[in-house]
Amino acid sequence: MELRHLRYFIAVAEELNFTKAAQRMFTVQPSLSQQIKDLETEVGVQLLIRSNRKVELTPEGHAFLKQARLSLEYADKAVSDARLVAQSNRSHLNIGFVPVAEMKVFPYIMPKIRAQFPEIKISFHSLTDSEQFKALKKGEVDIAFTRYVDQSKDIETIQVFDEPLTLIVPKDSLEADLPHISIKMFNQQKFVISDELASPQLNKLIQDYFKQYKLNLNIVQYSTNILLNVNLVGMGVGWSIVPAYVIPLLGDKIVAKNTVEPLPMIGLYASYRKDQKTEAIDLILKVLKEQFYMGFFNS
Repeated sequence: MELRHLRYFIAVAEELNFTKAAQRMFTVQPSLSQQIKDLETEVGVQLLIRSNRKVELTPEGHAFLKQARLSLEYADKAVSDARLVAQSNRSHLNIGFVPVAEMKVFPYIMPKIRAQFPEIKISFHSLTDSEQFKALKKGEVDIAFTRYVDQSKDIETIQVFDEPLTLIVPKDSLEADLPHISIKMFNQQKFVISDELASPQLNKLIQDYFKQYKLNLNIVQYSTNILLNVNLVGMGVGWSIVPAYVIPLLGDKIVAKNTVEPLPMIGLYASYRKDQKTEAIDLILKVLKEQFYMGFFNS
């Protein structure tokens, strides 16, 4: 049974005339008659009494008509509610991000969104990578800027850019005046490292780098955010390896140092749900591709 069967039946029940009902439903009478026969067959009872002079509802037909009308009302409301949600989604954009996106990406995309969609309401959500992907899958954010890629088949991802990691040390340390620092010196220092739960990709890159060069570092503190890395280095707690975007935030007590051996690169990725791509997301992707574009990961 389909909604069209209910609509045809209601038309006949209200018109009590197959010819008028067919005209009302923009169909031909034989087709309408067949649809009603199919409906009665599926329901298993006679709904209408047909004669040469008139059409009447059976008692079963009266009962069916009441529920058929309710069913169509519910169906129409379902369509209306879905359209309202879709309209709400188009007028509200939820963006998840890690700090680098706030500094390096938003200055490019926000003016474009404001200009093209002046009525859109934008909410920003500063979340860890894993929190962003959970929110993305639940529909709580529409686009996520993260440090690693989620391989879920319903998520599309582009790489926005790669940036180098950099070593930061206290300005009053002896090594601060050296033109370059070799990682051979790392074993002699205390280190502040980003926490695995808060920054899993950064933590992994650094730990893998240490293993590659067989370094046994003295890690004195794990940090839950990059600004804490910076502040702890400024207080002389130890050295740290951070993404290069933080260099403008260092202040006068910290210096960024080049290393003899190159440090790893770390990526930034933009992800969205394939079935929830909106005009605003299309615009964001367009701007990202113009400014940074490196390529798609999932398709």
